[in-house]
Amino acid sequence: MRRSTLILALGAITALNFLMLRQREPAVEASVPPPVRADIVAAGPGLVEPVSEELHVSAQVGGRLERVTADDGNRVRAGEVLAVIENGEYAARVRSADAELSLREAELRRVVNGARAQERKVAAAELAEAEAVLLNARAERERRHNLLRERVIARAEAEEADRVERVAEARVDAARQRVELINAEAREEDRARAESEVSLARARVAEARALYDKTFIRAPIHGIILRRHRKAGESVSTQFDTPIVTMADDSVRRVRVDVDEADVAGITVGQHAYVTADAFGDRQFRGRVVRISRILGRKNVRTEEPAERIDTKVLETLVQLEDGRELPLGLRVQAFILSNTSDREPGNPEP
Repeated sequence: MRRSTLILALGAITALNFLMLRQREPAVEASVPPPVRADIVAAGPGLVEPVSEELHVSAQVGGRLERVTADDGNRVRAGEVLAVIENGEYAARVRSADAELSLREAELRRVVNGARAQERKVAAAELAEAEAVLLNARAERERRHNLLRERVIARAEAEEADRVERVAEARVDAARQRVELINAEAREEDRARAESEVSLARARVAEARALYDKTFIRAPIHGIILRRHRKAGESVSTQFDTPIVTMADDSVRRVRVDVDEADVAGITVGQHAYVTADAFGDRQFRGRVVRISRILGRKNVRTEEPAERIDTKVLETLVQLEDGRELPLGLRVQAFILSNTSDREPGNPEP
C-alpha cells in the first residue's frame, strides 16, 4: 500500500515539473531581445509635426466676427479669406478718405492751371472799363481846369475833378494787377502746399484701406486648417491672444526627436534617420536630420510609462521625412538616427 502511494506521489511531482517547464518556455523566448542595427548612433521618441509648425492666425483689429469661412480639415491657399470682421465703419472711413483726396487733387489742379478762360476774359474787360473811365476822368479834369482859368467855375469843382481822376487811375492799376495775377503761373509755395495736402490725403486713404483690409483675416501660407477656435458672432481683441484658427503647412512631415544626453555626441545635421510607429507595424519612414538644438532641455515626448524618468535632459533634434504624409500630425513615433559612416539606406537592416 505504501509502495503504490509513493509511486503516485512521484508521478504527480513529475507531471507538475513538466507543466512548470512548459509555462517557462514562452517567457524565455520573449526575453530574447530583437536584433539591433549596428549603425544606429541614437534613438528616441518623437512627435510628428508639419514643416511650418503650428501657426495661430489672429485678427489685427478688434471687433465682432461677421463670418468664419474656414473649418477643421479645410485646405487653403496663401491669401485666402478665413474670416471677416464687421467692417461697415472701416468702409465708411475709406469712402471719406477718397472724397477728401478728390478735393485736394482738384485744388492742386486749380493752383497749377490757374484761372479759367472765362475769368481771364472778365479781368480783361474790367481793365478796359477802368481805362475808359480814366480817359473820361482826365478829359473832365482838363475841361474843368480850363473853366477855372476862365473863372467860370469855383476851384472846388476843379479839385473834385482831380480826385475823380486819381480814383480812376487807382482802379486801372488794380484791374491791371488782377489781369497779371490771373495770367501768372502758380507761386512755388502755393503749389508746394497744394501738393503736400494731396500727399497727406493719399496717406489717409492708404491708412483707411489698410485698416479695412485687416478686417479680412487671410491665410498666411498654403496649408490645412488644424483647428477652428472662433465662430461667427464672437468678438476678438488685439489685447488678448484670441486665435481664430490654427493651421500648418503639412506638405512635408517632420519629427521632433528627444535624443538622450548620452547620445548627443554621435549626431550631426544631414545624417540619415528613420522612424517607426506602432500603428504602422514594421514600416520605416526615411528622413534626414535637418536641425539640432544648441541647448539641452526637458523631454517633449512622454511615454506615460510609470517608470519613465522625467528629469532626463534631452537634445531636441528635427528629422525631416522623405515621405510619411499618412502619419497624423501629433503622432508619437520612435526615431533612429544612423551614423555618417553608414552607406546603407534607412530601412535596410544590416546583414
